Amino acid sequence: MTKNPAIKCDVKSCKYNYESENYCTLDTVSIGTHEPHPTVCECVDCKSFVKKG
Repeated sequence: MTKNPAIKCDVKSCKYNYESENYCTLDTVSIGTHEPHPTVCECVDCKSFVKKG
């Protein structure tokens, strides 16, 4: 997997994290929320996350 220089990521537990440089290896990511009306960044989620396993 190669890093996508357009998507930074520091979630080490994600399958798509390019750990050595804190980037994502996906071409695109899907961003969503778990709140009906998000007001802070903690309410926003990367829907492309897959737990490394």
